[in-house]
Amino acid sequence: MIEQDTIKLLRECDAGIKMGLDSINEVFDRAESTGMKDILEASRHEHQKLKNEIEKELHRYKDEGKEPAFIAKSMSFMKTEVKMGLDKCDATIADLMVDGCNMGVKSLSRYLNEYSAAGERSKDICKKLIALEEHLAKALRDYL
Repeated sequence: MIEQDTIKLLRECDAGIKMGLDSINEVFDRAESTGMKDILEASRHEHQKLKNEIEKELHRYKDEGKEPAFIAKSMSFMKTEVKMGLDKCDATIADLMVDGCNMGVKSLSRYLNEYSAAGERSKDICKKLIALEEHLAKALRDYL
């Protein structure tokens, strides 16, 4: 049970961090201010470091990880394109990213509770990812 929950939690973290990185990459070149770009770049760097850690843990369990759900990726992309098409500004980017971070925190918290038998290492990774998302959302509030 511990190993099963550990792998499931790591898979959800893997999918979540991939979704977060995709979102950052999608809006990065559209950011206008240096401050916004700095926040996004720093977050991208931290996400990539944690992604590597997740992949290393998954490799230990001989697991390939998990891609974000196609429908979630598609809906996120469409929402970004529509909103950015209507108003290309840092406030729109902040709004999109804060919403995404909040959804990520909610989902990851649910998985952390659902896979309560997971090993401490995977729980710590999940908590780090939650903290990263909360930090990014907080850093972007000044742009809302």
